[in-house]
Amino acid sequence: MILNFDFNSSVPIYQQLRNQIVVGIAEGKLKPGEQLPTIRALAEESGINMMTVSKAYQILKQEGYITTDRRSGAKVAVSGRNEVPAATLEQLRLHLSELRLAGLTKEEILRICETLYEEEGNK
Repeated sequence: MILNFDFNSSVPIYQQLRNQIVVGIAEGKLKPGEQLPTIRALAEESGINMMTVSKAYQILKQEGYITTDRRSGAKVAVSGRNEVPAATLEQLRLHLSELRLAGLTKEEILRICETLYEEEGNK
């Protein structure tokens, strides 16, 4: 999986890393049980600080997307459904509000969601 960071973005690098790993898992680019690079290796490969990678991995572990072990490192979690983080629901609420203010109906919003959901499933 190739990671791309926007160092000029207002989104912190650890959040960009977390988001890209979540998308990689959702798209099937990262498989359950797959070994992730070590913190040190990922930091060196991507040119970001080890503490930044560590923070992203900690968040992913808390959210249930990865598991970590001192001996085997970080792996994509094998579990089924994960609890949706409260921050994700708040972001969704904000985006829905923006779409409503833009004049979209419930049906139009749902149609957009269905289209995006299907596109993600086909990647």
